[in-house]
Amino acid sequence: MTWTLVLHGGAGKMTRDSITPAQAEGARAGLGRALDAGAAILADGGAALDAVEAAVRVLEDDPHFNAGRGAALTRAGVAELDAAIMDGRDRAAGAVAGVTATRHPVSLARAVMAHSPHVLLSGAGAETFAREQGCEPATQDWLILPERRAQLEEMLGGGGAFDVDMKYGTVGAVARDTAGHVAAATSTGGVTGKNWGRIGDSPLIGAGTYADDRAGAVSCTGSGEFFIRVNVAHEICARARLAGESLEVAARAVLAEVAALGGTGGVIVTGPSGEALWHFTTPGMYRARLGSDGEREVAIFGDD
Repeated sequence: MTWTLVLHGGAGKMTRDSITPAQAEGARAGLGRALDAGAAILADGGAALDAVEAAVRVLEDDPHFNAGRGAALTRAGVAELDAAIMDGRDRAAGAVAGVTATRHPVSLARAVMAHSPHVLLSGAGAETFAREQGCEPATQDWLILPERRAQLEEMLGGGGAFDVDMKYGTVGAVARDTAGHVAAATSTGGVTGKNWGRIGDSPLIGAGTYADDRAGAVSCTGSGEFFIRVNVAHEICARARLAGESLEVAARAVLAEVAALGGTGGVIVTGPSGEALWHFTTPGMYRARLGSDGEREVAIFGDD
C-alpha cells in the first residue's frame, strides 16, 4: 500500500539573493527532519492525521519558520500563534487562534478536535483548555527570537506599514496514508506587525486548511486575507469533487483567483490517489515531499 507526505514552510520572497546559504541550508534540514517524522508514521501503517501532526510539530520547533518558536511578532511584540488540523475520514477538525503560551499549537488544535465539542478556540480560553489538556507550555522568551524583534523594529521604523510578505513562512503538512485516508495541518505566527487580534487563513477550516477523503487535503500559505475571501483550501477540494478537475488543475485555478484579487501564496495538496503536488505564485516556497516509493524532494526557490 502506498502513502504520501507533502510539507510547506511558507511561500514568499524567498530568492537566492534574499536569504543566505546558511538560512537555506537550515530550512532544508528542518524540512527534512519533518519529513522523517511524518514518514516514520506512514511507513509503519500509521494514520495520516498522526503524520501531519508529527511533521508540523517538528517545524513548530524550528526557528527557520514562522510557527511556534521563531514566530512573527505582533505590533505589540507578542508571539500569537494559530493552527488547525483536519481528518479527511469524517471531516473532524480542530483549530486555535491567538495562543501565546503553547509550544505546539497543532497539538492543541488536535486536542480541541478530539476532546471538546468545538472546532475553533481562541486567546485566553484556548490557553485554559491547553492547560486542562496537559499541552506542553512555552514562554514568550522561548518563542521569540532576536531576529524577529529586529524584523518588527524594521517594519515599525519604516512607518509601520502592514506587509503580508514580511515573514518567514507558515508551516503545513498534508498526507495520504496506506488506508487511503487524507489529513491536513497548518500552523503559523501570522504576519509581522499584525494588530487588533488579527487572524489569518491558517486556523480557518476551508480557508487555509481542509481535508476530505472524497477529494483531497490542502494546506495553504500566503496572503491570508485573500485566501479567506476565496476559501482556498475548500475551493480546491470542491472543484476536484464536484467539477471533476484534477487536484493540480484545481489548485492552479484557485490560486489564479487569489492573484486576480491581488494576493499571492502557495498550496500543498494530496488526494485519495496519493498525489503529491504544490503550486505557488511567489518567488519561492519552502516545500518537501516523500512517498512510499522513496522519491524525496526538498526545495525552496522557484527554479529548484
